[in-house]
Amino acid sequence: MAKETIKLVIVTGMSGAGKTVAIQSFEDLGYFTIDNMPPTLVPKFLDLVEQAGETNRVALVVDMRSRQFFTEINSILDRIEGKDNIDFKILFLDSTDEELVSRYKETRRSHPLAADGRVMDGIRLERELLAPLKSMSQNVVDTTELTPRQLRKAISEQFSSDQNQASFRIEVMSFGFKYGLPLDADLVFDVRFLPNPYYQPELREKTGLDAEVYDFVMKFDESQAFYDSLLNLLKPILPGYQKEGKAVLTIAVGCTGGQHRSTAFAHRLAQDLKGDWVVNESHRDKDRRKETVNRS
Repeated sequence: MAKETIKLVIVTGMSGAGKTVAIQSFEDLGYFTIDNMPPTLVPKFLDLVEQAGETNRVALVVDMRSRQFFTEINSILDRIEGKDNIDFKILFLDSTDEELVSRYKETRRSHPLAADGRVMDGIRLERELLAPLKSMSQNVVDTTELTPRQLRKAISEQFSSDQNQASFRIEVMSFGFKYGLPLDADLVFDVRFLPNPYYQPELREKTGLDAEVYDFVMKFDESQAFYDSLLNLLKPILPGYQKEGKAVLTIAVGCTGGQHRSTAFAHRLAQDLKGDWVVNESHRDKDRRKETVNRS
């Protein structure tokens, strides 16, 4: 009798990036969860799960709180990958250094790698040590701008049951370069060379989702030429990402503020790709300027 496949998610990433919220989210999704699992115990634990046969979905937080984490994790992952009945993914949570420092100050906790108490030193060391693991991760989520509720939603969208979720999904997002690159972007495209609706007074307060702004952005020959080239570039390579086993491909389109040009382009791209793929559309900085004005 064939063994039942166990779906395993290893949650890891930067300290302070939201692993506690993540593991709670997996518990809500019906996963059996354990926080701070020592890497050496993972294979033995999976053997027990297999023998018990009571669950086939497991989420484990494995990070550098376990002292031997960095020396053991690669060999442990190799052993897991060698098991035919284990379907595992790595969820890596990240955030900007500035946001991590802010969170540590808010909670008044010390960083596990900050031997002399300087949080920033611990963050830099941890980021360097985790770089190889981040490159192995099938799912990288930037929590800098996410509330706990938004992080839970993102995890639910990515890891709900297979009956409700496709095995490969495309995230098309717009952003503003002035607010920084999205850390979880796989492909980034720059549309700042196009005429800017911001300098049209009647369009300044609108966004690329408004018909007037969308039509303005797309009416130029260079806009159409760039979009055609972009679509022709993406269509042939998307099956390769799916075949490689990537769960989520994030395509980010950026302009200066993320309100007009990038929003229009990301929206058009998402609509065109939806005919062949499962696509989620988001606009990180679309309303950022309005929120700043309202707070001032």
